Amino acid sequence: MAGPVCAAAVILNNDLPIEGLNDSKKLTAKQRKLLAAEIKTKAVAWAVAFVDKDTIDKMNILNASIHAMHLALEKLHSPFDIILVDGNRFHPYEKLPHLCIIKGDGIYQSIAAASILAKTSRDELMESLHLQYPAYGWDKNKGYATKAHIDAMISEGRSPYHRDSFHLHRQLKLKF
Repeated sequence: MAGPVCAAAVILNNDLPIEGLNDSKKLTAKQRKLLAAEIKTKAVAWAVAFVDKDTIDKMNILNASIHAMHLALEKLHSPFDIILVDGNRFHPYEKLPHLCIIKGDGIYQSIAAASILAKTSRDELMESLHLQYPAYGWDKNKGYATKAHIDAMISEGRSPYHRDSFHLHRQLKLKF
């Protein structure tokens, strides 16, 4: 409901394996944080990119997510021959081949590493925004539609970080 979308791109070093890479949703916050630090140290290249809520509202969450992926790829400073994408949708990037893999973060280590960097980066951002807007509980819900977050929106209204395209206010018949 709130905050930017985040994507990451990672080129792993085959000579420096990282134990424990997995779908970021299957890891604890502590495991993700430790792995993120190791990924940043051992990867050949890595990049993280954010797309703000205004852009999400203009182009929709899917296109904003793909745009964030492209921005992350642009930031990589090492060449790559193929793009492995977690999910079933992607827009071509330059003239490189891409392969969409549903649940790819549980199959390919490079996708898992990117998933971990994207999740930890966005979580850190939402935790810092929580300091400005503590009523929404972003330190715990990270901007997702939990009951506590919805209740806070009802009592506090929207913040500048709430997405217009997330039509919860229509569902709850709230005026924001």
